[in-house]
Amino acid sequence: MADQKTATLTIDGKSYELPILSPTAGPDVIDIRKLYSQAGVFTYDPGFTSTAACDSTITFIDGDKGELLHRGYPIDQLAEKSHYLEVCFALLYGDLPSADELEKFERLVTNHTMIHEQMHMFFRGFRRDAHPMATMVGVVGAMSAFYHDSTDPNDPHQREVASIRLIAKMPTIAAMAYKYSIGQPFVYPRNDLDYASNFLNMCFSVPAEDYNVNPILARAMDRIFTLHADHEQNASTSTVRLASSSGANPFACIAAGIACLWGPAHGGANQACLEMLKEIGTVDRIPEFIARAKDKNDSYRLMGFGHRVYKNFDPRATVLKQSADEVLELMGVHDNPLLQVAMELEKQALADPYFAEKKLFPNVDFYSGIILEAMGFPTSMFTPIFALARTVGWISQWKEQLDDPQLKIGRPRQLYMGETAINYVDIEDR
Repeated sequence: MADQKTATLTIDGKSYELPILSPTAGPDVIDIRKLYSQAGVFTYDPGFTSTAACDSTITFIDGDKGELLHRGYPIDQLAEKSHYLEVCFALLYGDLPSADELEKFERLVTNHTMIHEQMHMFFRGFRRDAHPMATMVGVVGAMSAFYHDSTDPNDPHQREVASIRLIAKMPTIAAMAYKYSIGQPFVYPRNDLDYASNFLNMCFSVPAEDYNVNPILARAMDRIFTLHADHEQNASTSTVRLASSSGANPFACIAAGIACLWGPAHGGANQACLEMLKEIGTVDRIPEFIARAKDKNDSYRLMGFGHRVYKNFDPRATVLKQSADEVLELMGVHDNPLLQVAMELEKQALADPYFAEKKLFPNVDFYSGIILEAMGFPTSMFTPIFALARTVGWISQWKEQLDDPQLKIGRPRQLYMGETAINYVDIEDR
């Protein structure tokens, strides 16, 4: 066996040997678990951008190469050849299913799509103008009040039941949040439809007439779900893991993830992209905004271009562009100035050497925003759809953590910069 690699840290003339752990992919990791007990110091890493908080076998990202793997499978292959529930199975159980396993899993999810009837009254407790994400945070958290038989994270059977319930019911909850916000009646799920088609039917059908889900739209929605299923240890996933480390029930953990995703710096990127298109307004103003984005003295930047993690290109965007083109051709853009601006902005940005040199290519948020706008979703529904898709990733990470023998309650440290040892002063003397 090869010698263990170590790093040497020297403090006040005293040296400490720190083990170096080597992953199957990605950079080596310095193990600092015993640093405080041995040397009496902490590390300082705001945002945890240089800290590995766990080991995982679920998802891997190489931002420099533009690579995203789920259980080792490249995301472009999964998006092209697979579908969302098959990817869900792989994320949950470690590999792609056999035909029999997939059929059983799909049937299980389909048979759990309805929610408890009393939850309908819970929806009606919200104001009609409540943001759908506010409704989802409340309703998903309240699932622990309705499904008492699947709240114990220490029971493997209850964990499994909760996992299926969350994946199955999240489209129903998201669709009901949408319907409630626009004053339309709730639409029950249908067992004869696939996962994506069922969601679209619950969002856009009405009791007064039949609604047939277009297969192009269903395929595009399924790809959006697939491309957002998991994305390593991002803010919302880390939130789910942190909540879970305390022993919180699964519904509370996923509600915490939804709340974190609601932040505009995380899940609101595709909504911000559409708001940018509205700001541009018309095709003739695009050169003005491109010039502003290129001006070093202007803080303006184009939303939906480039990515914090992917330094080359977003591998999810390549796949979703194809669906965006198909949806726009199906729906037409002649009556939608917003989509006309989007198409022309994409064309001009891709042809501009500045964007190519800076590797500011359209990302998944740009194309998903365009698709959802073309389908007829309001921007307020973009993040709930993201939450719906990401649920399986959160659950997979939650389950993996619960099986980790090294699991400890999360307890980040701090660099305290406040006052110390101030004597109390009676109120009459202040």
